Amino acid sequence: MTATIKDIAKAVGVNPSTVSRVINGTASISEETKEKINQAMKDLDYHPNSLARSLVNGSTFTIGLVIDAGNKDAFSNAFFIQSVIAIETAAQARGFSVLITNHSFSDSNNIKNLVQERKVDGIILPVQCMTDELVDLMIGNKFPFVVMGEPQENKDKITWVDVNNEEGSREAVECLIRSSYKNPMLLVENRQTIFEANRIKGFEDACRSKKIKTYSTHTFSENKIEKIIEEINSGERDTDSFICSNNIIAFKVLRAIKAQKMSVPMDIGVITFDNYPLAEYMEPALSVVDVDTYKMGETAAELLFKSIRGKEKKIKSMLVSTRIIERDSTKRKN
Repeated sequence: MTATIKDIAKAVGVNPSTVSRVINGTASISEETKEKINQAMKDLDYHPNSLARSLVNGSTFTIGLVIDAGNKDAFSNAFFIQSVIAIETAAQARGFSVLITNHSFSDSNNIKNLVQERKVDGIILPVQCMTDELVDLMIGNKFPFVVMGEPQENKDKITWVDVNNEEGSREAVECLIRSSYKNPMLLVENRQTIFEANRIKGFEDACRSKKIKTYSTHTFSENKIEKIIEEINSGERDTDSFICSNNIIAFKVLRAIKAQKMSVPMDIGVITFDNYPLAEYMEPALSVVDVDTYKMGETAAELLFKSIRGKEKKIKSMLVSTRIIERDSTKRKN
């Protein structure tokens, strides 16, 4: 026979209303009582009726997570997966489920339906999926949402969370200086994105503050990097280290250096953004600017739940700190 709220209340010795408040999180109950009620629910295999909860609370107990439908590699991306795990963990801790939905710029009706029909209580939206139309829709409907990634526009109208890319570049420069490198180069993939622009700014600010006279930034291409490393090898260029914007660039830099029969880290130092799972297994092991995407997902979820509960009405922007993990690719002997 299926257990009821009355069965839980009888087992713990409290009123059924107390059990209901614990399940719905609608009142302050002592931790001791909560633990007893939660344990009784486990012992009696009690499962709350989600439809009844929704009707009572006016809540779906579900949040939406939008993914980029055009990015077929999204679920193979270790960093994206870490954010999803963090969001799911935060939701479960609050008794919520996560509904994942696709987005494409040609058709955003699925997101519109979630908002207008209140099928979810709030949405987490990657910045690459953000459009003026969607922002206006959610603001107009007073619908809770958080953007993951720093937007280029409407920053004062929305709550967003991103990695502190300026800080990451500054820390990378300082790491290279500590290892006696003097003339770094930053290699980026696309200068037009705001996160790359922030990395460039952090890099250039750090070089100026450290009084580094010879530093440069380039948009990466294999032909260009091969030519640059040839020039380093011939003495035409005094660059002695690279900061790479991702692991693919770093791998190709390592390969080009090896082709010139030069040594990492003795001749050239290499550090990359993102602690990709294979970074420490490359030859040599790559020093990295570790980007905590789990923390970014967790922070986005926390801000969304505050907004859903009405406890956070101000627009907020938050940056998640980076950290350096130093490995063999920058450990030059002085």
